[in-house]
Amino acid sequence: MNATATTELTRVLRQSQLDGAKTKAERNKLGQFATPTALAADILQYASTLMSSDIKIRFLDPALGTGAFYSALLQQFLEEQIVEAVGYEIDPHYGNEAKKLWENSLLHLNLTDFTRAMPPKSDEAKANLLICNPPYVRHHHLSLVEKQRLQQVTEQIMGIKLSQLASLYCHFLCISDAWMAENGLAGWLIPSGFMDVNYGRKIKDYLLNRVTLLRVHSFNPADLQFEDALCTSAVVWFKKALPPTEYTVEFTYGGSLAEPKMSLTVAVEVLRSAAKWTQFWLASDSQHSKIKPMKSPEVNCFEEMPLFRGVSPSTSCEVKLSDLFTIKRGLATGANNFFVLTSEQVSDYKLPLEFLKPILPSPRLLSVDEIEADSDGNPVLVREASPKENRLLFLLSCDLPPDEVKAKYPSLWEYLQVGVRQGISDRYLCNHRSPWYSQENRPPAPFLCTYMGRQNTGRGRPFRFILNHSMATATNVYLMLYPKPALAKALLDQQALLKEVWQALDRISDETLMGEGRVYGGGLHKLEPRELGNVLANKIVEFLPDRSPTLVV
Repeated sequence: MNATATTELTRVLRQSQLDGAKTKAERNKLGQFATPTALAADILQYASTLMSSDIKIRFLDPALGTGAFYSALLQQFLEEQIVEAVGYEIDPHYGNEAKKLWENSLLHLNLTDFTRAMPPKSDEAKANLLICNPPYVRHHHLSLVEKQRLQQVTEQIMGIKLSQLASLYCHFLCISDAWMAENGLAGWLIPSGFMDVNYGRKIKDYLLNRVTLLRVHSFNPADLQFEDALCTSAVVWFKKALPPTEYTVEFTYGGSLAEPKMSLTVAVEVLRSAAKWTQFWLASDSQHSKIKPMKSPEVNCFEEMPLFRGVSPSTSCEVKLSDLFTIKRGLATGANNFFVLTSEQVSDYKLPLEFLKPILPSPRLLSVDEIEADSDGNPVLVREASPKENRLLFLLSCDLPPDEVKAKYPSLWEYLQVGVRQGISDRYLCNHRSPWYSQENRPPAPFLCTYMGRQNTGRGRPFRFILNHSMATATNVYLMLYPKPALAKALLDQQALLKEVWQALDRISDETLMGEGRVYGGGLHKLEPRELGNVLANKIVEFLPDRSPTLVV
């Protein structure tokens, strides 16, 4: 075993001890998630395939930690090829240990905040190989003053003003541009969320127009790269050089950098127009494929459909769910265990029925996908072995002022006082409602979609569409689809269409839904209302035009 391998074993042991000396909450707040040895080796091994053996390497890691990437650098490159190695680490807890570990090596470690350091002035002094796992500090852990400072620094260096919702790693990536030599190579191990969220648009613009994006490798969400961080990871590779007019970018998914499970090339024109980049690996049904730009047809096929005549879609010939439905998250009570009650609890507390409305149980406790209604509009739920499943639930909501409740409804008043004593009235959502025990308006919707889910469940599908014949509303674990006027009239005129629309919704592929949504560590998929609204709905309207009048929005 060589000296570097021995040092790496020591480093891994000390990393574990240093992590153990901090709480998970402390490390989460500072975004400190150490790169595993195998992953660091995979990244540096791939970097070696992109760099000629005659290039003298000037290495930079802006968030060194204890030096996982530097250790991998020494093992993947010849010693004589490395002429300089620079690292930055803001936390002495890790930085001081790194100095001891690498004191006899080439590494020059700076114990300071990289975002406050001054970059080299000459191109010869800048890094031609930058590898980094930047701190994943979410925006809500950054003070307003720090956000504004980072915005200013990033704008001064790159002319890019990032959103205040951007995580710290976004600033690291942009600021590092000033530290890179022309034609230098960068590999960033970062959360894959930037590919789908609004604050990531500026990052994608930088990758497409300021540098030459080479490859984006997304790890399978079920294969967590960091044991203590529930986020999906990606490795983004680019060269610091203006991009060619036309070229393709390699997108890989799953497995490792050396052996991905899926690979495809995407034209840069497609990337520039795509709202979400994670859709590409979901769209690929073969190991090697190409996604090329598509020419938009000149005919507006909405004009061919009576239901949509007079409507101008955002993209020709594409009908989206948002053209058919108003989509909203279910209501957020602020305390489901207080406001969502069983029939037994309603009876025990003698709560007045006029302030109660039926509400659906959690999707995991709902065994049916078509919900019938009884004569009172309550959902009829199939009962199973477990008494907790499919219980009839009621939402408590009252708009009356406290004095009136106390005078007219003493039993309700007594129950509300339980909420006061438990501190529920002081919770954020409750405290911002007047009165605190009222609820936002969410009428029952005929169609619902589950807000989140995993593929590795008994159903094997991350999302479910539910047909609701009852008067039950739903909490924010559901998305509620309210038909827009023309579709609502068509459904009212022909009741049979209700089930046909539901079946068409249910036939939307998992890949389509996952492509519009986002995914988190452990394989948890989520869909926001706008994301569900972007799903194409052409199949749903195939049977509607001949039966429906002109759409009135």
